[in-house]
Amino acid sequence: MSYFITGTDTGVGKTLVSCALLHAFALQSKRVVGFKPVAAGCDDDYHNEDAECLRAASTVAASYGQINPYCFPLAIAPHLSARHAGVCIDFSRILTAYTELAGQADEVVVEGVGGFCVPLNDKQDSADLAQALALPVIVVVGMRLGCLNHALLTLRAIRDSQLKCAGWVANVIDADMPALQQNIEALRERIEAPLLGVIPYQAHPDSRAVAAFLKINLLEYHTP
Repeated sequence: MSYFITGTDTGVGKTLVSCALLHAFALQSKRVVGFKPVAAGCDDDYHNEDAECLRAASTVAASYGQINPYCFPLAIAPHLSARHAGVCIDFSRILTAYTELAGQADEVVVEGVGGFCVPLNDKQDSADLAQALALPVIVVVGMRLGCLNHALLTLRAIRDSQLKCAGWVANVIDADMPALQQNIEALRERIEAPLLGVIPYQAHPDSRAVAAFLKINLLEYHTP
């Protein structure tokens, strides 16, 4: 049982929701581990903050390199950051790392980078990676002006990739978003997958607390 977590954009709460899912699954006594295949932006030790959060929320003891096989210094588009580092992102390395983690855990939560179609190398993007992993997708919708278009385009891209959306999460990132509930309802009417939870705006969000807002019982494992 694994899921690929994507978002309607960068900075919409993918890591927060990914960690919250790990905590929620762990409360069911499951062995859980987070996986961040590609990260752009790291410290002097070549560790990415989001990947470290996933590692901290995991119950499976895994090395940093297992959880984040590709990490690049510049916090820019991953294919550009990789190019600047003189590296080409190779999916086979990611799939090997994923298989190793999946052999140790009941649930692997795979966090994508950026949005669903962000380029990863000259020919492949995040959608191609989700296809290669053959995982159902959970979409984090950053609730702010413009999210309807971003969310529906993301869902269309998932369908075009012949993948299933297992659910979506409404994460309120604009405390003053006008017509918030109406926007959520508009998405509920148009997205067939279940709404797994609405995360209220939090200046300092905590993934353990956020886990309480998620209804993971609505999740089903979908095969493409």
